Amino acid sequence: MSSPTTATDAQLARWERFRAGRHSALATEHGWLTLTSFQWLESEPSGLELVPGLWSTDGTTAFLTASAADGLTLVETGQGVGETITATLQDEESLMWVQFGGDDGKQVVVELAMRADKYAVRTRDNSSPVLTGFKGVPTYEYNPGWVIQGRFEAYAEPVDVPIGTANPLVDGVHRSVGEVVFRVPGVPHEIRLHAEEEKLGALNVTFHDESNGETTDDWRKVFIPRPRPDGSVVIDFNRAINYPSAFTPYGTCPMPVRGNSLDVRVEAGEKLPWG
Repeated sequence: MSSPTTATDAQLARWERFRAGRHSALATEHGWLTLTSFQWLESEPSGLELVPGLWSTDGTTAFLTASAADGLTLVETGQGVGETITATLQDEESLMWVQFGGDDGKQVVVELAMRADKYAVRTRDNSSPVLTGFKGVPTYEYNPGWVIQGRFEAYAEPVDVPIGTANPLVDGVHRSVGEVVFRVPGVPHEIRLHAEEEKLGALNVTFHDESNGETTDDWRKVFIPRPRPDGSVVIDFNRAINYPSAFTPYGTCPMPVRGNSLDVRVEAGEKLPWG
């Protein structure tokens, strides 16, 4: 699988549209490229880095106390924050809560998040150099040889599998709905990878491979269109993409299920964002 095979014009056109859409989705205001901090809330009201106000939690509810001079407004309504406000989230939920800064008062959005049953905030700053200097994600050359036929073996019921995340203080759960089974040319055995279900029956597979840490991030994911009625699927590793944690240290992105690994270099899809 080391040398690319010849792609048709139609394949290359579809690939280029996919890449253009991917870059547009990344380079959005207050998107993943704008993260500038991840901070846990404490029980006593206290200041945080990069954001005004006093922040705290009682374990169930998050509290923010601010004055009009802090310049904070609610993201949803634009109303100024001049007193104590509260919000309550469930685990894994997020809320784009307040904003401040810039000519329009919206340069920085403060995201309230519940992770590992604890409250945290992330700042999303549109002036982040990761966003302002973004020129696209490096990728391998498109290779039709990495468009692989396989099959999906569904479980009778989804299985929740404990996993780690990009943040060592946050554990995660992978809801596995079955396994994607396929062969890679040159590898003498079948490969089985746990899959999660996405919208409209599509699948999401998070995986390790032998290129990780050298030319690619520590893990990546690939979306697979909905299996055909006979269970057959097409896995296009050219569309393997990085999680946000490849671009920022402030993500809590899920790691692969233990054993979700290919014992071969998947030289397809996105590479490490920076050299």
